[in-house]
Amino acid sequence: MEFDPAILSRIQFALTISFHIIFPTLSIGLACYIAIMEGLWLKLRQPIYLQQAKFWIKPFAITFGMGVVSGLVLSYQFGTNFNKFSEIASPVIGPLLNYEVLTAFFLEAGFLGIMLFGWNRVSEKIHFGASVIVAVGTILSAFWILAANSWMHTPAGVIIENDQILVTSWLEVIFNPSFPYRFAHMLLASFITTLVVIASVSSYYLLKKRHQQFAKKSLGIAVAGLVVLTPIQAFVGDLHGLNTLEHQPVKVAAMEGIWETEQGAGLRLFAIPDQQQAKNDFEIVIPKLASLILTHDADGTVQGLNAVPENERPPVAVVFYSFRLMIGIGIFLLAMAYLGLWLAKKGTLFNNTYYLKTLKWSAPLGFIATLSGWYVVEVGRQPWLIQGLFRTSDLVTPLPAERVLISLIGFVVVYTLLFGVYLHFFKKLIRQGPETINSTTNSENITNAVNSNTKQVKPA
Repeated sequence: MEFDPAILSRIQFALTISFHIIFPTLSIGLACYIAIMEGLWLKLRQPIYLQQAKFWIKPFAITFGMGVVSGLVLSYQFGTNFNKFSEIASPVIGPLLNYEVLTAFFLEAGFLGIMLFGWNRVSEKIHFGASVIVAVGTILSAFWILAANSWMHTPAGVIIENDQILVTSWLEVIFNPSFPYRFAHMLLASFITTLVVIASVSSYYLLKKRHQQFAKKSLGIAVAGLVVLTPIQAFVGDLHGLNTLEHQPVKVAAMEGIWETEQGAGLRLFAIPDQQQAKNDFEIVIPKLASLILTHDADGTVQGLNAVPENERPPVAVVFYSFRLMIGIGIFLLAMAYLGLWLAKKGTLFNNTYYLKTLKWSAPLGFIATLSGWYVVEVGRQPWLIQGLFRTSDLVTPLPAERVLISLIGFVVVYTLLFGVYLHFFKKLIRQGPETINSTTNSENITNAVNSNTKQVKPA
């Protein structure tokens, strides 16, 4: 049996990026959550917020560590499996990745130690400042990575001379047409995924009758956050879709399963795409709804896949089903958020067993939706590695298939073990639960401050 080394390299990169993206998705949200909780504690002096920060900082630490380790592998693969891409696109990709290291990673590395181990060693405000800086660092990291990735979808600010990309405007490179929408979409996905994990853990505690006060506070915060963020994500997703329709209409056609250009295109709730015959074998269609969503006009025109040659179409089934999985999870989380709001108004949010059990098992949904969205974006760009300029097949390193297969198997084995270890320690931290923080902590701090000031006053 012969394997295509190009396909194997692409599968390997898909595996490693899928494994990696899980961890930044959670660490971005947790870093921001911890900083907010710590800020609320400093402002309100209520120990419950300090308890939130100190509890979630431990899962954040192991998640952040896994993200760093798994992220290093990705940049090496540019050279080992896609060396022609590195040669051609290095004037763009290289500086952007370096900016990520020089800004985001240095911020995180410089202040992470204070954030993790600075309790009772530095002042409260300095520790809070370190937490904020780490949170900013995670967002900056997403900024530079998404700037580089978005440029591959909507390249701008460059010229090509002798098969070499040269930058003419860094502002156009960084703020390329798809970047603002994709950056906002990813940050919101991280925040929503994190809130779902927090809601899931809180529901677990409430069902087990453990850490009730802690769980009620975190569940209330999570539901309130989801009520706000899920509709915003739907709005940003709509804007992102309009941008994709303008710059990558073939991707949108694959997302919608539309083969022939249609005026007043219907929305395929379900279909079985047949790539070979360029048609759908079975469809459930709502008339004109796709045009209404994509063009905001029920009679708007949507370009079909058959408008481009067969060798310029992405794998339709992967894009089509991944998109529906992402949307389906999004609708479910939106419904769960507003159901939680309704239960909160009734006063039954914390004791509705069916709702809590559903939330408890919903922890993976944000990650699945995020991965599905990335599959839509990346697979939908194929056959291009840099949209409209360079094909993926032309930029893959011509390696022997057996070598790529061996490394792919190695990644599968190692990553499976790593993920198992990560889940073991994550579950262990959840089972341990939050530490008890006495309400006397604040009064002790005040007493110490008073005693310190008293020593400085000389008797008359």
